[in-house]
Amino acid sequence: MFRLSAVRPSHFLPSTLLLLAGLAAAYVRDLSVFFTSLFNVLPTLVLLLGGAYCAVYRRQRELFLMVTVYIAYFLLDTQTDYYRDHGQVREDAAVVFHLVCLLLPGLFGLFGAWQERTHLAQDLLARVAVLVAVGGVALALEQSYPQALLNWLAEIRWPSLHGHWMSLIQLAYPLFFGVFVLLVVQYLRQPRPLHAAQVVGLIGLFWMLPQTFILPFTLNIMCSQVMLMIAAAVSHEAYQMAFRDELTGLPGRRALNERMQRLGRNYVIAMTDVDHFKKFNDTHGHDVGDQVLRLVASRLSKVTGGGRAYRYGGEEFALVFAGQTVEECLPHLEAVREMIANYAIQLRDPNSRPQNDSAGRQRRAGAAGSTVSVTISIGVAERLAEHRNPDEVLKAADQALYSAKAAGRNCVMQAGQTLRRGAVRTA
Repeated sequence: MFRLSAVRPSHFLPSTLLLLAGLAAAYVRDLSVFFTSLFNVLPTLVLLLGGAYCAVYRRQRELFLMVTVYIAYFLLDTQTDYYRDHGQVREDAAVVFHLVCLLLPGLFGLFGAWQERTHLAQDLLARVAVLVAVGGVALALEQSYPQALLNWLAEIRWPSLHGHWMSLIQLAYPLFFGVFVLLVVQYLRQPRPLHAAQVVGLIGLFWMLPQTFILPFTLNIMCSQVMLMIAAAVSHEAYQMAFRDELTGLPGRRALNERMQRLGRNYVIAMTDVDHFKKFNDTHGHDVGDQVLRLVASRLSKVTGGGRAYRYGGEEFALVFAGQTVEECLPHLEAVREMIANYAIQLRDPNSRPQNDSAGRQRRAGAAGSTVSVTISIGVAERLAEHRNPDEVLKAADQALYSAKAAGRNCVMQAGQTLRRGAVRTA
């Protein structure tokens, strides 16, 4: 159920930095005219830029999260402007504020958990319909029964749970808590930068609401920061899609190409290929083939000696050792080759896949079913006088890989080498 192994602190880093920056800016008392003017237009500017970015890439969930935050900002900003200009709140300030405290977390959680599963146009209409329906009902109640609605919202339903520290209506606290749990569970089931940004953004909104009429520009700053969190998460995920292989989790070929442009004067590149991979697919199916690729990728990612693994394409992987020589890298390549060759893959029905790593280890320990083994061939080359740029080194490593396969597979072959290293593993 939960994919704890996929949880990354980097998912939370941009949003946490934006939250801390927003908190620091909100507590600044004396602002120059420039920052005062900037904070007045910042939420609208962020919505226009971030919303356009989401619309272009058809990220409707993120777009409606931004719109929800901006609507709350607009409603409360009208109240805070009146308060600053007249020194008192408007007659409808209490009911509007309480409604926002109730609807903001509810809609934020709804749109945050609402994934795009249907046609984009239908999904867009459904989200608009929900937003209009909720907003219309709230507006009608506020206009028709303001006092009754205010009394219902402000009622203390659980006196034993009410504390003097509570500065929001009592209903807001269980709602915020429920939405927080929902978003945390969503992140643990699908660890993504967007899901992490939703959790941190909800924390920012929860802090912001009690400070709306207390700290100047708190509303402007925090709403802008939350919308920036969503936009930053979209950019983060776009980067991952472009530079990280989805199946194996390794950096992809585009990331390798960029890394090769930043290598120094001394480096080693190794090309790796899964032996008889087509036979695995033809015999056991693509599910087993994917399992083999994930296994190889997980072992290559643990290569020692300062190497970095990349998914080159298909069943090919690349290893880059910056600042190393071939002699220094060969023991580490031999170690990872042997590690993969000695690992037996337990074939299992994908429908009975264990829900967590612990259950998987227990099942593998007691299983006596069908197993398969996999080996890899490795070709390695370093930067030399005849191979002066990374593309030439990569080509030399690829040629050495073909030599390793011709030598019997399951071995490491250095560019220009005629003798095999390693031995073919036999059952």
